[in-house]
Amino acid sequence: MLKNLVKNLKPSSTLAINEASRKLEEQGKKIFKFGFGQSPFKVPQDVVEELKNNAYQNKYLPMQGLSELRDAVAKHNSSKKDYSYKSENVIIGPGSKELMFLLHVIFDGEIILPAPSWVSYAPQAILGRNKVQILQTKRENNWFPSGKEIEEIILRDKNKNYLLFINSPNNPSGQVCKNLEEIADVAKKYNLIILSDEIYSDLSFEDNYKSISSFCPEKTIVSTGLSKWCGAGGWRLGYFIIPDSLKEIKNMINVLASETFSAVSAPIQYAAIKAYENDHSDYINKSRNILKAVGNYVYENLRSNKVLINSPQGGFYLMPEFLNKKFNSSSEMCDNILKDTGVALLPGSDFGFEKSRMLARLSFTDFDGQKFMDQIKVGQIINDNTINEFAPKIIEGVDKLKKWSESI
Repeated sequence: MLKNLVKNLKPSSTLAINEASRKLEEQGKKIFKFGFGQSPFKVPQDVVEELKNNAYQNKYLPMQGLSELRDAVAKHNSSKKDYSYKSENVIIGPGSKELMFLLHVIFDGEIILPAPSWVSYAPQAILGRNKVQILQTKRENNWFPSGKEIEEIILRDKNKNYLLFINSPNNPSGQVCKNLEEIADVAKKYNLIILSDEIYSDLSFEDNYKSISSFCPEKTIVSTGLSKWCGAGGWRLGYFIIPDSLKEIKNMINVLASETFSAVSAPIQYAAIKAYENDHSDYINKSRNILKAVGNYVYENLRSNKVLINSPQGGFYLMPEFLNKKFNSSSEMCDNILKDTGVALLPGSDFGFEKSRMLARLSFTDFDGQKFMDQIKVGQIINDNTINEFAPKIIEGVDKLKKWSESI
């Protein structure tokens, strides 16, 4: 009944861990939800009000997206990047995840995935019948590949088309890519196409965040949306920005969009205009300030001679490596952690690492973000006492995880 192509696929591990955590909570067990990466903050109120005001919108919108929204997105991104985008470069989708899937379906070539990479990149490539080249990275290089490592893959067969995925700030590592220009040089030299997943870009903890599109805009598809910076994961609105030089890709994604999702929800699109037109700098700055403080707390209190971990640079995540070899796989390790401590983590093997490496993704979002945000000022220094007041499960969960790491 089922095609061989899909028989070995499993539900997304990020969604599976959330469901497993929910079931354990229903059984009365206290769970620290460090496995699911959802924004802890509410959608800005002006955007919520705009959604209410447009609830009556019931007509199909243009397949590529509402023109006013595409204009707002183009202007928003042009102001942030060293490139001028037009509304025609923008495709609105029901989450950037769906647009990535369509890209995998239409692309004819090989996918280069630096490990670690988001859990859905590789399964989508399989569904698109594209070969995946997993490129293992190093902690000392922020878990990103060098230009030389990418070039070595291309030189094995220069006649193929290649699509490189770069996600910075990164899910699952929480790191920012520092060698974008070097990677861009390889892209320009070998006609490499880049999918720049920038869903966490507004949550970078560094003021000088750079997109790889600043160095090779003609080769870069920018992918992002509302889910992370705007706290609107459940609204399912994302977009691609595709330069004129890759018009063939844009046109074919539009064709597939017409045969799949047709158009994104009309009320959501109208509300999203305000998300990109209005000034949300205070909201974003508070979000970043809180996430940076909480992430640094986890980093400072978890790292030890038994736990290797890089300091957080953006987004929601850290990727600790537990220097213990009694487990057969990182998945077995995470099962043990959940059973013994109630702390839910995702194993490194879900993100492209070898199963034998005791790596895990830790999401530090298990707190009431809106309550936290309402009680602080823009630029306020957040100390451990404040974290304890507004994110007590982070404090308790990290303490349990640290004790577990020291006991094995």
